[in-house]
Parts: sequence; C-alpha cells; structure tokens
Amino acid sequence: MTKGSDLLVAALENEGVERIFGIPGEENLDVVESLRQSSIELVLTRHEQAAGFMAATYGRLTGRPGVCITTLGPGALNLTTAAAYAHLGAMPMVMITGQKGILASRQARFQIVDMVAAMKPLTKLAHQIVATTTIPTLVREAFRVACEERPGPVLLELPEDIAGEECEALRPVPPHPLELPVASGQMLDRAAALIVAAKRPLVMLGAAASRPRSSEDVAQFVLRTRIPYFTTQMGKGTVPGGTELYLGTAALSSGDYVHDAIEQADLIVTIGHDTSEKPPFLMDDDRPLVIHVGYQPATVEQVYFPQAEVVGDMGRSLCLLADRLVGKLPNAGALLPLREGILAHLADRATEERWTPQRIVHDVRRVMPADGIVALDNGMYKIWFARNYRTRAANTLLLDNALATMGAGLPSAIMAAMLYPKRRVLAVCGDGGFMMNSQEMETAVRRKLDLVVLVLVDSAFGMIRWKQAVDGFADFGMTFGNPDFKRYAEAYGAHGHHVTEIGEFAPTLEAAFQAGGVHLVAVPIDYSENKRVLVDELRDRPAANQ
Repeated sequence: MTKGSDLLVAALENEGVERIFGIPGEENLDVVESLRQSSIELVLTRHEQAAGFMAATYGRLTGRPGVCITTLGPGALNLTTAAAYAHLGAMPMVMITGQKGILASRQARFQIVDMVAAMKPLTKLAHQIVATTTIPTLVREAFRVACEERPGPVLLELPEDIAGEECEALRPVPPHPLELPVASGQMLDRAAALIVAAKRPLVMLGAAASRPRSSEDVAQFVLRTRIPYFTTQMGKGTVPGGTELYLGTAALSSGDYVHDAIEQADLIVTIGHDTSEKPPFLMDDDRPLVIHVGYQPATVEQVYFPQAEVVGDMGRSLCLLADRLVGKLPNAGALLPLREGILAHLADRATEERWTPQRIVHDVRRVMPADGIVALDNGMYKIWFARNYRTRAANTLLLDNALATMGAGLPSAIMAAMLYPKRRVLAVCGDGGFMMNSQEMETAVRRKLDLVVLVLVDSAFGMIRWKQAVDGFADFGMTFGNPDFKRYAEAYGAHGHHVTEIGEFAPTLEAAFQAGGVHLVAVPIDYSENKRVLVDELRDRPAANQ
C-alpha cells in the first residue's frame, strides 16, 4: 500500500521535477515525508512569496513548470503575488498547497480559506484534489495546462487527509510533447505581401520572443530578412543587442529616441508581443500598419489592434515567413540610418564620474560577460537598464514589465544562480524592493551560491517619488530609513560592501564575482538624471515636436 502524498510525489518525478521551493506546514507533512524519500530536492525559503518567484523564474528560464509548495491559509495566500507575477508574465508554474481534511472537520474553520476560489482569477487552472485515484491524472493535467500557450500558473490543493490516505499504487500518466500548429499558408502569404510592399519596415520583439523554445528561430528571422528591430523590455536579448540591426529598447511607451524609428515605420512586425507588458508603442487610428506574429491571436486593446496576424508555432512559422521574404526586401534597411543617433543618445554621459543610472548600467555591463544574468527588481533603475543595457543573449536581463512587482529581483537571481552555477548572476534592487524579500539572503548563503546583490540606495521609493514630482505633487510619503547594508549582509553570513566612490564600483563588483559566495554591494544613486533625460530632454528634442 502507498498513500496519496506518495502518488503526488511520484507524479512530480514523472514530470521531471528536480526541485520544489517553499515552506512546509502542518497540513502537508505527509507530502514532505514523501519528498524526503524521493529524488526531488526541497529548497526551503524564508517566505512563500519568494518561493513562488523562484518557481516562476525557473519556468521562465527553462520553459518547464517550476513547482512551489506551501501550507494552507496564510502560507497559501502568500503565493498570490507570485501567482499574478507568473500569470501576467506567462511563466509556467505549479503551486501545491495544503488544506485541512475534507472528510472530517476536527478544527472547524480554523485557518481555512477557499484557496481554489481565491486563485482562480490568478491561474489557468485551480483544483482541489478530493480522491487519491485522481492524483496522477490531475498532476499531468496541471503540467500540461501550465505549459500550453499562453503559459502560466496552476494551483493544486491537496487536503491533509487525502495526502495521508492509504491507497493502491497507481502509475503516473506519461507526459507527451506539446506540438503547436504552424500558421496557415494564407496567413503567411498575406503577411509576406505586406512586408514586401513596405517602404520602411521594422520588427519588434516582445516577451514571448524570449521563450526558450523559439528564441533561436526568432533571431534567424531577423538576420535572414535584415529588417532592423527594437525590443520591448521583456523581449531584450532574443537577437544579440550588439548586432548592426538593433535600434534600441522601448523603455517608455512614447517619445524616446527609439520612437523616432517607430514613428517613421510604415509597417511593424511584432513578434511575441503580449499586451500584459506595458505598451512599447501606441497605435493611433490606422498608423502604423502592424502584423502580429504570435503563438496566439492578438489581444485587441485601445493602443494595439493589428491589421494582420500570423498565429501558430512562432519559431516554425517565422522560418516559413522568412522563406517567403529573403531576396525580396529592397527596403529592408530603410530605417537603419537612424541607428547611430539613437544609440549615441543612450551612451550619452555613461562614463561621467557620478553615481548616475547611466554610469551604473555602463559599469555593470563592463563586469558582466555575454552570458551573465542580471535580475532586476522593480524601481526607477529598471527603465535605465531596459533602455541602456545591451544584452547579447536571450534571458540575460530578467525584468518584469507585466505585473512589475517589487520584491522579485533577489528570488529571481537566486533561481538563476541555482540553475546556472558557472555563470555570473547579479541581482539589482532598489533599497525599497530589496527589503521586501531581503530575508532570502539567508537562503542564498545556506545554498552556498555564487551571487552578487547590488542595492541602489536612495532611501525612497524612487520611481513613485519621481512620478509624484513630474505630476506636480508635493514630495510626501516616499522616504524611509535603511539598515547598514554592509552589516546587514554580514549578519546573514554574506560579504558586505559599501562603495562611496564611483571609480571603485566596477572593481568591487569584479572582485566580488572573483571571490565567489554571496556578496551585497550597496551604492548610492543620483536620480537627478530622471528629469533631465526622461522629461526635459525628450520633451525639448526636435523629433518630439514634429
């Protein structure tokens, strides 16, 4: 005889699960015991939200669902932000939560929350397991649904009496590959005709272009057609940013230098655009003409309403579309003359001897190799990294431009460091976002990771403070105090550094990476550049007034 929790863990092993992130509780001790006897590693975190961020990041980086586990009620509710993070960011994830027994109720309603109902708006599927015989099927379905386009989170709730119930051993349901249809010939022919006819074509790479399953084919489409491209924030890196076709990243929705190309384009091919991401450009009336290429049909919004679509397996469909275009695009490079000016503006003042965002991004890029991973939390610096940081490989700048929640940067970096122990991984956090999940420093130290955490210190919620000023409001309610970050890191057993001279910044990062282990580097940041560059300069430049 076996028990329900054994069936669950066997089904997870059948799905290839190697790690589960989370915090156990009384209601899932049977699952914990089954995990102890399995091949799956339990990665104990210090908060359930961080466990969810780690599982979601695993899904983002591998294309396979990350798995996290919590107890009932308060523990399960701590997953809601991570569920929304995965849901809006299209990251496959399976959440397994506990619950009081459903066959008897010896503790009445103590700690009981209807998590299935609570999670339904935040997941692709939320289900309570009510019989051991259904466990293999439900686990297989959970993983299938999590991976299907559009990927996202799934919840399975396992009550403690079902987990502990003795039952007959059941074989797991074998997984099968998910195959997507290729776009129809009619779709491809129509899109090809529009692109061939374009005088000033432009390609945009969105979040789905960075999916592991398609990133190589996306890059080949751009390189074969020779159409210049820009990216959304979450689409960075799909085609190496150092290529001669890169025009920049849309860190803002309008008015930035990259929008000179967008405004002049008569046709934009959006590849993998997901409208959960903040708009990279705003459509108005019938301009520009837009072809949507994606795994799923476009979501029509006020600012995004494509006139043509190529829907299906994105990688294979793009190969077929490129076959129709190669050698037939005399105007492919019409917008390339704008490239030098756009990129020159991004490089402006990047080497000044001040703690500006431009200098910080510049020095981070110097220290990080092509395959190094930078995991951003959410704050004002995210705009600067999205705008100025040149990626050279897919998924090497992890940022969230969909839910855009604070507190995700450090857990995401921890996951990346666990997945890729031989690559440099840097977490970049504002002091506000860092303190929301800073307890995971202990997790990183306990795991003996090689990880550097950069904390940008302005003692304020900097992005909202900036917007407060731009909108003409009084400076109010945005500032706070901080711990001594050097000593704070050392209290967790990490190495702490407080850098005050900009010339010492890059050498300190380099030394931290070379030394190995977990390092926290705290530096000041001068956000006076926000208004000068992102408001005054963009407002006053000639192109903005045409």
